[in-house]
Amino acid sequence: MGWGSWVAIGDSFTEGLSDADESGGFRGWADRLAELMAERDPNFRYANLAIRGKMMTEIIDEQVPLAIAAKPDLVTICAGGNDLIVPGSDVDELAGRLEQAIVDVQDAGSEVLIFAGPDPKAMPMVRRVRAKVAIYNEHLHAIADRHGARIVDLWAMHVLSDARAWSDDRLHFSSEGHRRIALRAAEVLGVPTDEDWREPWPPQERITSWFKLRKADLDWTRVHLMPWVKRHIKGESMGDGVTPKRPELRPLGDIPVND
Repeated sequence: MGWGSWVAIGDSFTEGLSDADESGGFRGWADRLAELMAERDPNFRYANLAIRGKMMTEIIDEQVPLAIAAKPDLVTICAGGNDLIVPGSDVDELAGRLEQAIVDVQDAGSEVLIFAGPDPKAMPMVRRVRAKVAIYNEHLHAIADRHGARIVDLWAMHVLSDARAWSDDRLHFSSEGHRRIALRAAEVLGVPTDEDWREPWPPQERITSWFKLRKADLDWTRVHLMPWVKRHIKGESMGDGVTPKRPELRPLGDIPVND
């Protein structure tokens, strides 16, 4: 089916962090998918309201009403990842809130695409909540089944288990990771593409040196983990002061209002 308009909402994953574009911003899977969709429809309109660091409550309260008001053909929703990392978060409650948001968007006339999270086994900071992610994903599959929403299962994308799919912060996807996710989302939506997200990674020499591996871990802790911990303690977010990169539905070639 053809999608004439699409609003993407969520956090850093949908904003496109770690997939830098030529203007100094971020591209990400959503922009990449929008490009594929615009190739088939010159009148295609796209908005991306996602902001890094946003929690479930913020996404539902701030972004969902804007998506509903825009009345697009499609709304993609990815929320809950930041909440799962926080100690004491309730997976069942998060799933329930997301389900209501999905129903609200569908009742307004838009189709919905959601994302089941990737397996965090190889990610130092997130693997401690691997069980919560798995339970949350099961909720998402059940929600998609109950309400006829489409779902992209990142856990099932075996290519994302390669370290090259992730950025240096080991939390966000690399440009190649975003590219493959865009192709998988296109497949779920029925958007034709000549590329295949399943394409094997090129051979790469594996680092086995204990010293090099430990140095990489220490560098990651200093550059990425400690700043995250400090922000969390202070109640700060990466998204403080950040505005959506595409706040309104516009043809892809149009310059967004806040650029």
